[in-house]
Formats: sequence, structure tokens, C-alpha cells
Amino acid sequence: MKNVAVIGAGTMGNGIAHVFAQFGHRVTLIDISQEALDKALTTIGKNLDRQIAKGSLTEAEKATTISNLSTQTDMKIGVQGVELVVEAATENVDLKLKIFKDLDAFTDPSVILATNTSSISITQIAAVTQRPDKVIGMHFMNPVPVMKLVEIIRGYSTSDEVTNRIMETSQKLGKIPVEVNDYPGFIANRILMPMINEAIYSLFEGVAGVEEIDTVMKLGMAHPMGPLQLADFIGLDVCLAILKVLHDGFGNPKYAPCPLLVNMVTAGKKGVKTGEGFYQWGHGTKELVVSNPFKK
Repeated sequence: MKNVAVIGAGTMGNGIAHVFAQFGHRVTLIDISQEALDKALTTIGKNLDRQIAKGSLTEAEKATTISNLSTQTDMKIGVQGVELVVEAATENVDLKLKIFKDLDAFTDPSVILATNTSSISITQIAAVTQRPDKVIGMHFMNPVPVMKLVEIIRGYSTSDEVTNRIMETSQKLGKIPVEVNDYPGFIANRILMPMINEAIYSLFEGVAGVEEIDTVMKLGMAHPMGPLQLADFIGLDVCLAILKVLHDGFGNPKYAPCPLLVNMVTAGKKGVKTGEGFYQWGHGTKELVVSNPFKK
């Protein structure tokens, strides 16, 4: 699969495009916004420079990677001649279903259609296409050029052949693919989000403050960052959306989002992306906000 299209030029999309291009694939990065595409190329260039500074990439390899990248605002044009499409648009089920309906119409029936969704059912997405056997999840971790894991999620109808091809392709990108089945939250978020939610509940109930909770998990459980800081990086709105998928999918009250999380998202405090969540963010630094804005 030498020709790949990536849908969505945001954080995940530009990271996925970066990795495919670095490993020799010709990549068309597609987004409705030319501004977003230009920003993505700038970000990819900066990330390649970081790799050069660390000694993991040469200037010549950077130039080759950049030459493997092209951009397009028209999806129908951008997906012509590709063997694989990886969708990395916003985590919105209606948007993803629309994209996959279009991809099914715009691409050859042999093309594999993958989604980077972190929680939405692969089976549901595949059902809007005429090729459910060729629809699969490729859930990359952020930041994509650095993180080794890729969750490979099989929908109900995903074929063994397609699964094996995507597993092999992921390995050739220097990643470690892990095959999982299509149930709410898959594995990564089914385990991670309840932990984050419990940390928020602990804060909400006044058991401990933000820094105390994060310090316990960093020093006591050897996590590289605490769950509240991680939630800020992921985006509190994304955490809330995934918890709703888990809660709706399983009907189990243990997945019910903490009221504090709901209130913070409603108030527009979504973490790094808005400059404030459990911490105050600006220019790459963080400061503690208040341990609990809803309990005095």
C-alpha cells in the first residue's frame, strides 16, 4: 500500500500523515480547510526537526518525507488511486458516517477504509458502506510520531485478510499493533477513561486535590503523568464523549461521567485546547487552577 490518504489535518491526522510519509508512503492529507492543511504541514516540519535534533532522522530523510506529502481540499479528488484511507476527523459519529458513505462512493471497492476513532463502533461505521469486510479501526496514540502503540480494531465483518494487512502495515511504520474486537471503548479507553473518571470523582468528592491525585499516580503507580493532567491533554470534551459511549454501550452506571467533568466541559474548560482545565495552560507550561471549582 504505497498510496495513502489521510482525512483530517488536526493533531492526529497530521501525525498519521507524518508517519506514513516518513516510512515511504505517498500521502495525500485531506481537509476542507486549506488553512488547516498549511498548519499541518508546518507542524509536521517542526516535528521532523525535533527528530533530527534527537538524532533519529537525517536532513535527507526529512526532505524525502516532505516530498511524500501532498494536500487536497476536495476529498473525491484526494482519494483517487489510493490503496488505503485513514480517517482522522473529529470524534463525531454523524460526521464519520457521512465521511465513510462518501469514501465508499469515491474509492475503488478494493480500497481499505480505516478510522482512527478512539471509541465509535467500527461495525456501525462499516454498516454505511458496501464493503464492511474492508473497514477497520487504526487507533493511533498521541503524539503519533512518538507513541508505538496502534490499536487495530476488528468490526463484526472485518476480514482476516484486511486485519493481517493492517497489522503488517502498522509494523512497517515502526509501530506495535495490538488486535482487539469492536466493543465500546475498545481496550485503551475502556480501561483509561474509568480511571480518569474516578480521579475526577475523587476530586469532586474532596478526597484530594489536583496535584495530590496526579502525584499519587505518578510516584505510586509509575505513570508518566497523572490522570487529571492527561485528561487536560486529551481534552475534557473528548473524555466526556468517550465516557458517554461507554455508558450508553454497556448501560452500566460505573461509566457515568462525573458531574464535575460535565460542568467543566459545559463551562468551556476543556483542557490544553482552551487554555484551562484542571490546570491553567499557556506557552507549554501549566499552573494549577483550583482543586475543585464546584466544592468550596
